[in-house]
Amino acid sequence: MLPAVNGFLDQDFEIIEQPSYTFYLDADKNVVFGYTDKLEAMKQAIYLVLETERYQYVIFSWNYGIELLGLFGKQMTYVVPELKRRITEALLHDTRIQRLEDFDIQVNRNKVLVTFTAVTIYGEIHMQKEVMV
Repeated sequence: MLPAVNGFLDQDFEIIEQPSYTFYLDADKNVVFGYTDKLEAMKQAIYLVLETERYQYVIFSWNYGIELLGLFGKQMTYVVPELKRRITEALLHDTRIQRLEDFDIQVNRNKVLVTFTAVTIYGEIHMQKEVMV
């Protein structure tokens, strides 16, 4: 039971899902081009999570980003399944992402290319992430 603070917690709460409307970022050119929403915003959100190292930036919650630094120098037999798990963990914090499927992992020396499909409330997004280990 939660303590009541001046009766505030006695009220019923309604959880409202925030819209995905956001700035459109051109990742290749590092510039902003207007706004985007829904599927395009989800592509951008997934990209940004996978490009942000978790726990490295005070501005982000500890639930935001992916842990990749600990994979450098490890054996591929450890990296491949762990990379899939870490991508899944990083992305499923977003309630708009329902599941990840169709993982394909290709290893080329010290590079790992992961492709997968993110099933979101707006549709499917095919993504890829290359990691140097």
